[in-house]
Order: sequence, then structure tokens, then C-alpha cells
Amino acid sequence: MTSPANAPLPPADTHGDRPVFNVVAIAQNGRIMYEAALFAASLRHCDPDFAGRLILAVPQAGENWNNDPSVRDVDILDLYKRLGVEIIPFESKHFGQSYPYGNKIEALMALPKGEPFVFFDSDTLIMGPLSRVAFDFDRPCASLKCEGTWPEIELYGPGYYESWKSLYDRFGLDIEPTIDHSQPEEYWKRFLYFNAGFFFYRCPHEFGARFLEYALEIRDNPPPQVALQSFDPWLDQVALPLVIHSFGGARNTLPEDTLDGAISCHYRTFPLLYARENDHVIETLNTVAAPNWIKKVLKEYEPIKRLVYQNRGLKVRDMFDRNDLPRRERTIRNRIRAENLWMR
Repeated sequence: MTSPANAPLPPADTHGDRPVFNVVAIAQNGRIMYEAALFAASLRHCDPDFAGRLILAVPQAGENWNNDPSVRDVDILDLYKRLGVEIIPFESKHFGQSYPYGNKIEALMALPKGEPFVFFDSDTLIMGPLSRVAFDFDRPCASLKCEGTWPEIELYGPGYYESWKSLYDRFGLDIEPTIDHSQPEEYWKRFLYFNAGFFFYRCPHEFGARFLEYALEIRDNPPPQVALQSFDPWLDQVALPLVIHSFGGARNTLPEDTLDGAISCHYRTFPLLYARENDHVIETLNTVAAPNWIKKVLKEYEPIKRLVYQNRGLKVRDMFDRNDLPRRERTIRNRIRAENLWMR
């Protein structure tokens, strides 16, 4: 499968000009293990020349989990093996059940040290040759596919600048280079803010150690200016801009229309995928999920069975005009729920 014509990519490199890198996502018992299988299948289908390691990091049972989060389903594990997936277990020392988003932070220290990596949330589809994206692993960035969810500004409380600056100051960082002066003052987009749906760097241990350090400090000892803010579920997204800036990264260091564009789609949930994403995403999903050896496993997950294989996703799709979507995701969700088509 090739990327759309509006997203030209350089010829495939067979001489080592581009560093070989690892791709990692989280796999966990339940919904995420099925999403991870679909993610792996999409990478194998859409980038058959990918030369790095495809890793699924799996949290292990421990005192920070109420139930065993590891993947034990034999059919899923067999599918992972057939897709050439490497399973790497990791221990949840600081997060776990109380903050499962912390998986992406703690998993990094279990990855191969010193090897460039690209992390993706498991609810992502690869739609083109990821191995031909010109990553600058010395200048990280992350997904800009986000809304202004943090901080929540209160009347007479600290504004965006004061809130964010207090965090930069806490870690000895200069906020000024991160400010987008094309955006209005006290508007959330003026400040560096990412979705953690993807990020990359030259070494997972360097990135992971700092990500953990910043996240724990923000959680356990926030500056007074943000002490009343909620960090659940936003902690990873609050720490991530600081980590990226500390390593010399920026708002976007990737070629245009690659990740979150022609090459990858962070769909979040299957109902949202059908409601919001373009036809190329739907075509990729259908193609990747079609082989019988994949279908017989994925159909065990009810949302995939009903929305993808029983075509109920098309009913969701018919409810929305992709050129005129509601501005707020909550509005889309509520409309889908009203039709009894919301599944997670």
C-alpha cells in the first residue's frame, strides 16, 4: 500500500542513510491487546520493509495493579508471534491501576538502551511506509492532535502563561523559546502542548528517565500556581512538552503530512474513527482487518466485531460530515451515544 499522492516520500533507503529504529506500543489485557494487534498488523501490511524491532511492552502483575494486566490470551499471543512482534514485559513501579497512562512512561526503561525508538499509542493505524519518514532522533516532538485540555483556567486564578512558566521554572527550563507568538496571548495553542499518541527520541532510557522524573515531580510536588489543577488524566501530556523541550525538541520536527497524516492515524476509539477520519483510514482498516487469520482473533473484541466486521461503523460515518465536524469531541461522542452506537 502506498501513501496518497499529496504526501511524497523519498525512495526507500537500502543503504543505511536513515537509522534503523524500533517501534513500540503498549499491550495490556482487554481492549488494548486487540488494538495493539491491529496496530502491528497495519505496520506489517503498510510497511513491509520495516527493518527495526516491533515491540509490544506489556505491564506485569504487581502491587500497583488490582488485576493482572499482562496479555495471557493464547490466540492474541499467537497472532503477535505471526506478526513478528517482540513482547517485552515491564514492572509498574510508580503508576499502574491508579494511572494506566503511566505505562508509556515506565515501559521506556525496558526497551533496548541506546536504540532510536518511536512510541505509538496502541489505538493507532499505520497507513504508509513509516520506515521512510525522516525522523530527527536528536530533536524529538510528539502529536499535535489535541485539544486545550490543560490547564483549566479559573476566574482570578493563574493564566496559561503563569501556569506553564511555573513548570518550566521548576525544571530549570526557559519557556520563551517554546511560545508560539502567532497565537493570541493566553490562548492554549500559544504554549507547547502535545497528545502523547506518539513521540520519539534517540534513546528510550534517556527519555524515559526524564519523563518519569518530571511526571513524578509534577504529581507529587507541583508548583503553587498549578497545585489545584487536575493531573488525571493529563499528567503525561503536562510532562511531555517539558521533556521534549529539555532534549532540544520542538513543536514539530517531522516532515509535513507524515505522522498524524498520510503515515499514521491515532483514532482513539473505533466510533471516533468512523466519525472523523478520512476514507483512506477506513480503507486501511478494512484491508488490514480482512485476512481470516487476523479476523478470527479481532472479532472477539465486540467493538471491532460490530463496527468493522458487521459494518455498523458505517452508520456512525453517515451521521457526520467530515468537512463540517462539531468543534468539540464531546459533541461527537454524545451524538453517537444517542444512537446507541458508542462502543469502547
